[in-house]
Amino acid sequence: MNPDIIQQARNNTPLIHHLTNQVVMNFNANGLLAFGGSPVMAKEIREATDMAKASDALVLNIGTILESEADAMITAGKAANEKGIPVVLDPVGVAASSFRKDMVEKILQEVRPTVIKGNAGEIASLVDANIQSRGVDSVGEGNVDEIAEQAGRKYDTAIVITGKTDVIHADQKLIYNQTGHPLLSNITGSGCLLGSIAAACLTTSYTVSEQLSSALSFYGLAAEHAAKLPHVHGPGTFLPSFIDALSFTPKQLNGGLEDDF
Repeated sequence: MNPDIIQQARNNTPLIHHLTNQVVMNFNANGLLAFGGSPVMAKEIREATDMAKASDALVLNIGTILESEADAMITAGKAANEKGIPVVLDPVGVAASSFRKDMVEKILQEVRPTVIKGNAGEIASLVDANIQSRGVDSVGEGNVDEIAEQAGRKYDTAIVITGKTDVIHADQKLIYNQTGHPLLSNITGSGCLLGSIAAACLTTSYTVSEQLSSALSFYGLAAEHAAKLPHVHGPGTFLPSFIDALSFTPKQLNGGLEDDF
């Protein structure tokens, strides 16, 4: 992780426009605020262009998508592309139904994302690879590196595959992240909030691979820090402590060490 990326993202106080799912809006907003960003949750198609043009990055998340919302995502995405701001696409549960896959393909025909972020099952579905998916969760084994590279080539974008070991394909290379904690999988929206933190880091002046690896590393370290606190006994006590940890500096999360990590 490059701590300067985290600090620069906070200095930017980036306005992140979200067209995201109803389950995670509050959690996403509070988590991004803790990190140092500024969230806006505007889903109406008639203001999608104006909101995107006023923002520093855009997050598109299909978790509870309706067909009409795909049109708003496309409108916002095209405006973001025109402005040149980062676009994060989170194809939540895309492998679970043909409707979701149709909506993602419709979006990708019109919008150029900076990064597509999902679990192995979701990204595999986009390239018709064979990893089993159940609901919005991925199960089974597969060549995740190959899937990341294949998706990156197909969509000409960076790819993040989350899991026990996160895989990032960006700038023609693979990067791995092993920070994190199992409690993240026990709170809804943890992957969705990661998309917001990644969007904030993408507003900095570094390469996409550096931005994404720093976002994932920081996010995982915040989870590790929160999980170790003596009052944290499970998901309910973990969640507010995790929000707190997202406001910390990398140095605080790294036990006071000065070096990059």
